[in-house]
Amino acid sequence: MSGKSLLINFFLIAALIYGPLAEAGAQEVWSLERSINYALENNIMIRQQELSTQVNENLLQQSRMNRLPSLNANTQHGLNYGRTLDFMTNTYIDRNTYSFSYNAGAQLTLFNGFQITNAIRQDDLNLMASLADLDRLKNDISLNIASAYLQILFSMELLSIAENQLDITRQQVERTRRLVEAGSLPQGNLLEIKAQEAADNLRVVNSNNQLTLSYLTLTQLLELPVAAEDFAIEVPDFEDVPVLAPRYGVEPVYETAVEIQPQIKSSEFQLAASEAGLDIATGRRSPRLYMGASYGSGYQQLISEHETFEAPPFRDQIKNNQSTTFSMGLAIPIFNAGQVNTAIANARIGVLNAEYNMQRTKNQLYQEIQQAYADAVAAHENYMATGVALESIEESFRHTEQRFEVGMVTTVEFNQALNQLTTTRSELLRAKYEYIFMSSVLDFYMGEDIRL
Repeated sequence: MSGKSLLINFFLIAALIYGPLAEAGAQEVWSLERSINYALENNIMIRQQELSTQVNENLLQQSRMNRLPSLNANTQHGLNYGRTLDFMTNTYIDRNTYSFSYNAGAQLTLFNGFQITNAIRQDDLNLMASLADLDRLKNDISLNIASAYLQILFSMELLSIAENQLDITRQQVERTRRLVEAGSLPQGNLLEIKAQEAADNLRVVNSNNQLTLSYLTLTQLLELPVAAEDFAIEVPDFEDVPVLAPRYGVEPVYETAVEIQPQIKSSEFQLAASEAGLDIATGRRSPRLYMGASYGSGYQQLISEHETFEAPPFRDQIKNNQSTTFSMGLAIPIFNAGQVNTAIANARIGVLNAEYNMQRTKNQLYQEIQQAYADAVAAHENYMATGVALESIEESFRHTEQRFEVGMVTTVEFNQALNQLTTTRSELLRAKYEYIFMSSVLDFYMGEDIRL
């Protein structure tokens, strides 16, 4: 085989071996929309809530089935020693007997104080509340993912700022070293600027660690079995995002949210379900009207150690002993140790508790909207003020840097100016990301999808 062929085969084998490994190690980019959709499909808490919803669906189906008549059958074999009823003569005799019987019966409730109807209504409302709880859980997880996603973007920006500061400091380290070597500056200036380089390098390390933790938080929320270094997010362009005052006030947002947010719907359904439970408990005071039917037959044979009895054939006895019964009954509750009154009293307490729960849910929603609005306003004002301050600080730093290069500013003064610039940039960035997230929260309460 020629050298060229060996080389070709080597590259083919290398591609087969290392190609899949390189592909497996490549970072997969996730957008916010993909992250939220993945969580909604795979989150364990959502799956558990879906199972609870299925249980409520089964309970509703059972309540509806309770309108149908019950039908049951039984059969019995027995040996009786002593006095027993003779099937043939319908008299009691002192004989040992063997017997066989079977029976089938049906019963249908015609009226029971509308308990079945109210039970269907209650289970239907419980199902609606369960579905609303599922929607609320999805909303909470979506907001948590959006917050974690934004934290990654913020950490990435902080890391970029820290790296830029480190680059500036390193440039000054090299410049100072040359001046010290030329005898223009004392050795202490180089030591001071190198100390600043070490501090800036530590800031880069801490920022990188914070970014790694931010990625870890998001992957844990997504419950992804991947390492943070194998996961990357899509970086949206926030450069042209206007930081304006919030579009909505607290009251308009609340008025809309109280009509559409699932936690409010859930509390309303729970209140209606508790009212149906009170109707069910009250219905237990009502008489129960029912009808039934049964059919059965049997076989009997006398047995004795001293005598032989000829019993009619099995088929004949089954035919002759047939019995069919139709009945209608009325059960009137008179006194049951106060159980009905206790159930009604507890049901009334349940209604009051559901009313308090609904009001508490509305109050909590209002407070959340108040907080989101206050945070959005504060972030907007902070961004505007910090932006104005940053322009002055950047201009001041350029002036300080120029004076530092000609030896008119000490290393300590230069480091202070650089740290002030970095801090102000970080504050501006934090204010912008807080504004973006809180504005998204307010839009979310207005019924809009979460977008960054």
